[in-house]
Amino acid sequence: MTPIQDITSPMTPLERRATFALAGVYALRMLGLFMMLPVLSLFAENLEGSTPFLIGLAVSIYGLTQALLQIPFGLWSDQFGRKKIIIIGLLLFIAGSIVAALSTTIYGVLAGRALQGSGAIAAAVMALAADLTQEVHRTKAMATIGASIGIAFGVAVTLGPIIASLVGVQGIFWVTAVLAVFAIIAILTVVPDPPISKKHRDAEVMPEQMSTALKNPDLLRLNYGIFVLHLLLTATFVVVPLLMRDAGLLAAEHWKVYLGVMVSAIIIMIPFIILAEKKRQMKAVFMGAIATLIVADLGLMLFNDNLTGIIIALGIFFCGFNLLEATLPSLISKTAPADLKGTAMGVYSTSQFLGAFIGGAVGGWSYGQWGAQAVFLFCILAALSWLWVSMHMNPPRYLANLLISLEALSTQEADHLADAMLAIVGVEDVILHYAEGVAYLKVDNQLLDKERLQAIINQSIQA
Repeated sequence: MTPIQDITSPMTPLERRATFALAGVYALRMLGLFMMLPVLSLFAENLEGSTPFLIGLAVSIYGLTQALLQIPFGLWSDQFGRKKIIIIGLLLFIAGSIVAALSTTIYGVLAGRALQGSGAIAAAVMALAADLTQEVHRTKAMATIGASIGIAFGVAVTLGPIIASLVGVQGIFWVTAVLAVFAIIAILTVVPDPPISKKHRDAEVMPEQMSTALKNPDLLRLNYGIFVLHLLLTATFVVVPLLMRDAGLLAAEHWKVYLGVMVSAIIIMIPFIILAEKKRQMKAVFMGAIATLIVADLGLMLFNDNLTGIIIALGIFFCGFNLLEATLPSLISKTAPADLKGTAMGVYSTSQFLGAFIGGAVGGWSYGQWGAQAVFLFCILAALSWLWVSMHMNPPRYLANLLISLEALSTQEADHLADAMLAIVGVEDVILHYAEGVAYLKVDNQLLDKERLQAIINQSIQA
């Protein structure tokens, strides 16, 4: 888009419409996936051919297909069009939901869940959001879409048991299919068509940058972190619903536990988010949250036959999980060079879904071989390995990304603007990409002289 180069301006009405519509589209898809987490193992154990390993696989196999296809979907959206690829992904998700809803065997549910995951639209959604927002508002748009995923998760784990008690787990698959239909309607009728589509280094994977992203030690540590975090999540949800039922809590009442622990965890984590971001104690909070997961899994290992013990340990788990789920993307954004962010986030998301897949598969297998204690021992060992890896993490630089359009400037004028911006207090780095017409900045928002930066931008445009 041709930008209004005002770094303090609000989004335009068109940008807000695009951002919230795309956040809703992605949230509807993730809501459908997440609603299955707290109920699928209870349902799958009664299916023909089910074993603990296959139950775990049914919980997590969507992560494998999502991991394999999300980067290709983003690249295909560059070639064939954003909306077209998003709609194809949603149609695959609908097909998977229908296959799973009609299945009476564990293998049918496996096929349906794998097909659900193959509709990997995340990268295409982010690319379309980038097409529809000015450079100076790009970070806000991405943050809004990211926040919608967190909200979808909290709603889904509470809503899943409620819907299952009303229409059964197969009914949830039908509900997810309907939600995806609404998402398609939103893409066709609410999301604007971009005037142009182009590559965005802050929102998309650049294949030529993959080796750089994969060689960065700090990014690799964060990728390992999200891998372990979602491994723990799916391994936990393979067994915890079964344990709560066996401890005497009816499946229809599980939502009360999830609602209570999720709300409590969100309230508890807010001061720690402030401590990490505002007081710049990110590494200490981060390490403490990983330690919290270890304590939670130790509690689940020791007290998994006691309902009160399960609920307390689950509450501790979600305190750590929610805090890490919120801080890890922030750390990726702080750590990656400004023009590497899209590629770094692509590798990060792939690691996340691979972790989800491995967690369910290994969790189910361990449960079948040695019982629930083995699952939580596996989780403890995984979390301990993450804690050890994170000890070597460099303290993050508290820098945010800011994009400035160079479309109206010549190469020489862009160079002069870059030199002038680097002289401003709070501007730490400027990377120019002339062909794309974008300057990628790393800035310290607590120090940034925004008025001075705006004045220099205005001067460059008027020159």
